Amino acid sequence: MELAKESVDRRRKRNIQIMFIIFIGLLIFFTLFSNTLQSLTLPKVRTEKPAAGSLVFTIEGSGILQPLAEAKLSNAAGWKVQKILVKEGDRVKKGQKLIIYDSKSAERELEDEITNLEKQQIEQQNIQDQFIQSSMEGDELKIRNARRTIETGKLNLHTQERKINEMRDKLTSQQDITAPFDGIIAKLNAVEGLTSAGEPDVLVSNSSLGYRFDISADSKVLSSLGISIGEKIEVEVNTVQEQQARMIEGTIEEVANEQPRIESSSSEEGGQTITIPQKLLRIKVVNSELKGGEQAKIKLEKGSRQEGWLVSNKAIHEDRGGMFVYKIEEQRGALGNVFVARKVLIHTSETNDKETMIQSDSLYEEELIILESSEPLQDGNRIRME
Repeated sequence: MELAKESVDRRRKRNIQIMFIIFIGLLIFFTLFSNTLQSLTLPKVRTEKPAAGSLVFTIEGSGILQPLAEAKLSNAAGWKVQKILVKEGDRVKKGQKLIIYDSKSAERELEDEITNLEKQQIEQQNIQDQFIQSSMEGDELKIRNARRTIETGKLNLHTQERKINEMRDKLTSQQDITAPFDGIIAKLNAVEGLTSAGEPDVLVSNSSLGYRFDISADSKVLSSLGISIGEKIEVEVNTVQEQQARMIEGTIEEVANEQPRIESSSSEEGGQTITIPQKLLRIKVVNSELKGGEQAKIKLEKGSRQEGWLVSNKAIHEDRGGMFVYKIEEQRGALGNVFVARKVLIHTSETNDKETMIQSDSLYEEELIILESSEPLQDGNRIRME
C-alpha cells in the first residue's frame, strides 16, 4: 500500500512540475509574442550616421548663348528687297554687302529732279539775256527787276542742287545694307521681292565682343564659394553640329540681385515657407568659333572653410524651441533591447542643398540620426529600425 501511495505522489509532483514548466513557457512565449506584435505597430525609421567633414557647395546652371552686342538693320526707305547676299549663320566682314534693294523708283525721282535743275539753268540763262537787253536800253526799272529775278533764280538753283545731292546720298546709302562690324548673321527676316514687315531685315551679332548667358544661384551659396566679378570659370558649350561638348573659359561679368526663391519649410509646425535670396550671374565667353544660340552650362564646386558633423537635410527639424534632430537611444532590457527617439537641439553653421553642418555636444560619430519616420515622432517615442 505504501509503495503505491509513493508512486502516486511522485506522478502528482511530476505532473505539477510539467504543468509549471508549460505555464512558464507559455508565459514567456506570449510575452515575447506580445512584444513582437507591439514592435510591429511602432513607427518605422530610416537612419544615418553623422559624418565629420566640410560641406561641398555647388552651383550649376545652363542657358543659351546670346550676343553681347548686335545690330538690327532695316531699310528706312521701305523699298522692296531685290537680292539677299547672305544667310543665317554666315560670318561677315565690316562693310560687306548683305542685302540689295530695288531702288528704281528713287533713281527715276532723282533723274526727274536733275531734269528740273537743267530747266532752271536754261531759265536762268534767259533771265540773264533779259538783263543784258535792259542794260543796253538803259531802263533802270527793268534792270532792277531783272537783277532781282537773277538772284531768285540763283537761290532756286542752289536749293535744287541740295535736293539732288540729298537724294543721291539717300540712294547711295539705302540701296543696300552693309555689315557695321565683323560678325555673324544672327537672324534674317528679309524676303526677296517684299518690303519689310516691321521687323529688322537682318540682325548681325558682334562676334568679337563675345556672348553671354545668365544663371540664378542662392546668395548664401555664392558667398560661401567666394564668387566675384571678373573670376574665370570653365563653361561647357554644346553645339548642334558637334556631338561632343567643348570647354571654353568664361568670365563672371555681372552679379545682380534677382527675385527671391520661395521654398517649403521642414518646420514641425507645418505650412510654412521660407524666402531664399537669389543672385543672377551673367557669364561672358569669347570664342571665334561661337555663333550664338549654343547651349552653355557651368558647375562650380568648393568645400567650406569650417568642419563639423554633416547630416542630411531630411534629418533637420524645427519648432518653437529651435532646430533639432532625433537620435536613437538603445535601452537594454530583460526581454530585449528597446530603441527610443531622443530629441537633440543643434546649431547649424552652413548648409547646402543636400547636407547641413551642425554643432552639438550631444552627438557622436557612431550614433544613429533619424532621417525619416513612418509616423510623426516626439521625444521618448519607441521606434523600430528598418
